[in-house]
Amino acid sequence: MVAEQIVARGVKDSLVLAAMRSVPRHEFVPQELRDAAYRDSPLPIGDDQTISQPYIVALMTEASGLEGGEKVLEVGTGSGYQSAVLDEIAGTVFTMEIMPTVAERARSSLDAYVAGQAAVIAECTRVLRPGGSLCWQVGNHVTADEVLPLDLLLFGVFRAHRSLRLRNRIVWHFEHGLHCSRRFSGRHEVILWFTKGDAYRFDVDPVRVPQKYPGKRAWKGPRIGEYTGNPAGKNPGDVWIFPNVKANHIEKTVHPCQFPVELVERFLLATTQPGDLIVDPYLGVGTTAVAAALHGRRAAGAEVVADYLRIARERIALAAAGELKTRPMHRPVHRPDPNSTLARREAVPVPRRSRRRRPQAQGLLIADRALAAKPPAD
Repeated sequence: MVAEQIVARGVKDSLVLAAMRSVPRHEFVPQELRDAAYRDSPLPIGDDQTISQPYIVALMTEASGLEGGEKVLEVGTGSGYQSAVLDEIAGTVFTMEIMPTVAERARSSLDAYVAGQAAVIAECTRVLRPGGSLCWQVGNHVTADEVLPLDLLLFGVFRAHRSLRLRNRIVWHFEHGLHCSRRFSGRHEVILWFTKGDAYRFDVDPVRVPQKYPGKRAWKGPRIGEYTGNPAGKNPGDVWIFPNVKANHIEKTVHPCQFPVELVERFLLATTQPGDLIVDPYLGVGTTAVAAALHGRRAAGAEVVADYLRIARERIALAAAGELKTRPMHRPVHRPDPNSTLARREAVPVPRRSRRRRPQAQGLLIADRALAAKPPAD
């Protein structure tokens, strides 16, 4: 569909093409029309409404000029297909539908999401060895009416597997993202860490962080006068603060929802040993496999978007060769110099000066090179 109907007509944006490959159109048409879901034409969805022709969806998405992370308002949800394509690229999509029956059908796609996640979670649980760890990162499902935390929605799916035990609900906090006008801006995602059974591995030493008060001493008892904190650092707790992958991040590629290598590293080093196999059912541009390669673990994964897979292969090869640049796991979050122009406002506006252009992030150079290697495959 993508090559013959969309690329052939001149749509070139790599984010749009990746989104069109990723979203399964057959899930947004009536059951009796699923065999025709990928035809080069609109299809009826009931109530005298149609799902748009794939090319038109791609053309409109490209015309919107999305670069990843934006806030988008769609008027006229229809089948929900356009919303799903936009959601692959944008940070948040708000969509409105005036016809109640059409809106209800589109809303049911959330049920389809949960059903799809349940199938993948079941397979992950099946192949997970006793004592192994299962880590699941999710955000929020945002509509014009409410915010639905997906970890709460999926917790019951995990609990249906009696061998799984929830060890932590990790909150990953980052400081940059979209600014909301009618609610507090979202600045976190959640990772659920389960183990299969109770005999599991956990070693905090490789992921300790600096003590807040390294010079604190005991003031009474048999250790009076001695330092009280572990000299290697403290347990990082269940709220982790480090940057998300935005435009200036060294790891940034074309993936709109890429997460940082250090997020995986912290779990990997604490719960696995060298030589262990790490499996990612949503490989994306290979971040999990990159972390595995950097720390002597084996990796396997699955990805349906060919462009992402080509980028992943190159990133993994560079990581294995020691040539991939990543943000160091123990680097503190950047704080601007209080004397810099970014950290203060002048009483009198300062004339704008020409800005030195930043060099392109290695991740984007990798993506450009990988995607230029050969034409995209469906």
